[in-house]
Amino acid sequence: MLILYNILINIFSIFAKIYLRVRIKKNKEHPKRYLEKLSVIDLPKNTNRLVWFHVASVGEFLSIVPIIDQFLKDRLFEKILVTSITLSSSEIFDRKYKKNNNIIHQFLPIDKSKFIKTFLKHWSPSIAILVESEIWPNLIFEVKKTNIPLILLNARITSKTFAKWIFIKGFAKKIFQQFDLCLSSNKETNFFLEKLEVKKIKNFGNLKFSANLKIAPNSENINLGKKNKVWCAISTHDPEETICANSHIKLKSNYDDLLGIVIPRHISRVNSIEESLLNMNLKVQLVSQSTVVKDKTDILIVDTYGEVAKYLSLSNLAFLGGSLINHGGQNPIEAVKLGCKVSHGPNVQNFKEIYEYLSNMKLSNLVNDETELYDFFKRNLDIQDSNKESIIKQINEHGENILTKTILEIKNQFSI
Repeated sequence: MLILYNILINIFSIFAKIYLRVRIKKNKEHPKRYLEKLSVIDLPKNTNRLVWFHVASVGEFLSIVPIIDQFLKDRLFEKILVTSITLSSSEIFDRKYKKNNNIIHQFLPIDKSKFIKTFLKHWSPSIAILVESEIWPNLIFEVKKTNIPLILLNARITSKTFAKWIFIKGFAKKIFQQFDLCLSSNKETNFFLEKLEVKKIKNFGNLKFSANLKIAPNSENINLGKKNKVWCAISTHDPEETICANSHIKLKSNYDDLLGIVIPRHISRVNSIEESLLNMNLKVQLVSQSTVVKDKTDILIVDTYGEVAKYLSLSNLAFLGGSLINHGGQNPIEAVKLGCKVSHGPNVQNFKEIYEYLSNMKLSNLVNDETELYDFFKRNLDIQDSNKESIIKQINEHGENILTKTILEIKNQFSI
């Protein structure tokens, strides 16, 4: 299986530079640093004791910021290296750490053995920590060839993903058994890692409860005008926007200052969403048109990327999309960390344990249709800011507990 994988990777690498340049034109790659993905490193070779974290994108990066901050505070390593894949993650990194000489960001090279060997020889990490679902076979095997301790942090494997791994069970076991320690984010992942015969597994909870959202974009440049009652629907899929809109129409008779904010999962659907809502006789405004909300606007549609936190901070209520359809739901942690009570449909199997926890804390509500969604909004629209602060405090305490146990386990495992 590894031979086939490497054949495909090697073929892709031939055209990689062209592919990356096309992505630059689409503003999806850094115009100067894109060669880092081909392991062309324009920084001095590392000679310090260095810990390396690898994340996919913004959400995973935010989840490890508290660990990075603790490592920096305790001076556990002389240098910290963070790699990621997306341009947006590098921008968030710069916002937080650009002026700190003890921490460096690089884009992860394509998973070709030659590129990975060059990368490891240059940076010589003392410990490698991969976050969530970042499983790159050549990277993992090359790390272990150099006897670098390897951790999978906040590991997440869904049943759908596990079904794919089990299809190549022998290869999957060989990959996952390279990890010296796996810290799983939930019981389901814990079970799947056991099936893959991982050496050492611990489950303290989802590290995203500890995520630092303060470095995410805030709501300073959004002017709500006269709108004081706000609900937010995030990561929505068709037809969830119209379901939310029907609830909004019923609520309008009770509130003159009501605003709905819709953040679709895929921005490419914005025009069709706008057309559907206009056909419902609702006044619609796109964020790209103006960040000042007009008095007559019913629904504000967010047609920009990476600003969910900004809009959640404006609301006390959030509907999590991908749940009234058979999609598996979306992660509600960001919403509750920003003080929102959340509602969701019945299809949340991808985040089952998180929703169970929030339900027990009375911070989430299951809704099956637009009538129940309307009831949720109506019951909770008058929540005061003190309730918002209370929710934030509850979640932060839970996150702090997970963070403390995680850091202690890493320290103990590797005698840091």
